[in-house]
Amino acid sequence: MFNWIQRIADWLVYDVLNLSKEQHLTEALNFFIYDTTKILILLFIVIFFMGIVNSYFPIDKVKNYLSRKKLYGLEYFIASLFGVVTPFCSCSSVPLFIGFVRGGIPLGVTFSFLITSPLVNEVAIGLFIGLFGIKTTIIYVVTGVLLGTIAGIILQNLKLERYLTPWVKEVLANAQRDQDAFQSEKLTFKQRLPIIWTEVIKILKGIIPYVIVGIAIGGLMHGYIPEGFFEKYMNKDNLFAVPIATILAVPMYSNASGILPVVQVLVAKGIPLGTAIAFMMGVVGLSLPEAMLLKKVMTLKLITIFFTVVTLCIIFSGFLFNILL
Repeated sequence: MFNWIQRIADWLVYDVLNLSKEQHLTEALNFFIYDTTKILILLFIVIFFMGIVNSYFPIDKVKNYLSRKKLYGLEYFIASLFGVVTPFCSCSSVPLFIGFVRGGIPLGVTFSFLITSPLVNEVAIGLFIGLFGIKTTIIYVVTGVLLGTIAGIILQNLKLERYLTPWVKEVLANAQRDQDAFQSEKLTFKQRLPIIWTEVIKILKGIIPYVIVGIAIGGLMHGYIPEGFFEKYMNKDNLFAVPIATILAVPMYSNASGILPVVQVLVAKGIPLGTAIAFMMGVVGLSLPEAMLLKKVMTLKLITIFFTVVTLCIIFSGFLFNILL
């Protein structure tokens, strides 16, 4: 989907700047240009689209519908399935997460999407089938969807909305104020666009610094952390290999398709498949760059709770994988 951005990044780094592909700095810079451009484009599209949607479907109505209808957890499952069909890494999922929050979707449901989106997608599924077979792929996909669903339900029941940042609360207040104006004045779509555009620019200005810092951290990790750096901590004789693999994966940053070849190497070296998959889930589902991006919308306490719940779910999944596979 974003191959053209990669080509532009390659052209700038390798042709215009004439940097060597062998240097760690070159790889980090290439990653930074690609990911920053991609995420800013996603942010613009999602926020603009949600602005249009919100102008016709008020936040209060969405909240009231979801709270009034007893879906028995189906909304979390649907959000997880939506995460499967959106091929984004953890940082790229953040723009949609912000759009969902702004649209009045319950926090736990948005968490279900945020968790599943980087873990499971069609590209990762295709690679998984080729590397590990159908049975392992099915178990992985089902586990990823259930992980997002269950973690979302847990996080929703913790009533964490009070830990959203004042910036998010201001965005929601502005969205509600704009909707009131749309409703009372019966504005046409053309008349709504300037109001929506102004809010999009305001939101982008607020979050761009976090995007730049977060992706810069991710670029440095992507370029400078060797792929085999953590292997010695995940050997099959270590009883705590799964939790260690999950926790040590957090500083790394990649998407599922990028880390799967590393998982294959780990398995070939004798590391249990469940431990290797837990490591992969930690890399793609939790990362410091993602935490940096989320810092704009969540307080540190909420980020800590989110990371803790997801980490525990991944650790449980890793042990389960080792039993089943």
